[in-house]
Amino acid sequence: MKFNKLTTNLEVSSIKETVHFYQTVMGFSLTYAVPDTQDGADQELIDGKTYVFAMMKCEELELMFQRSDSFKHDVEIATNSEIGASASLYIEIEGIKEFYNQIREKVPVITEMKTTWYGMNEFYMKDINGYILGFGEKES
Repeated sequence: MKFNKLTTNLEVSSIKETVHFYQTVMGFSLTYAVPDTQDGADQELIDGKTYVFAMMKCEELELMFQRSDSFKHDVEIATNSEIGASASLYIEIEGIKEFYNQIREKVPVITEMKTTWYGMNEFYMKDINGYILGFGEKES
């Protein structure tokens, strides 16, 4: 057996709000979004359309977002689960201090940036859906 890649598929309440957050706060770009009709994909969000899915990317990092009703339909085991997670998505980043200073006024940071005992500069925050994102860079 060989594992090739891990891409998260996060349940969200609004594709448009989530895409906006990840574009403006995190610097991600929209790869494509699937409208409610599920008859194709749009390269950008179109006014007046609603979406069930979006794929976003920032360099080598990819995230998938799926609207709650669609997610629960596709992943039946999640039917009685709330949006959110009891885990964090840990993202290694270069330029963490600049990134931290850029976003700390835009989002509710959970922890202040600190250097850990294992030599990483880190901080954690929540996105607009309640997911915990951790960022770390090896102390130089």
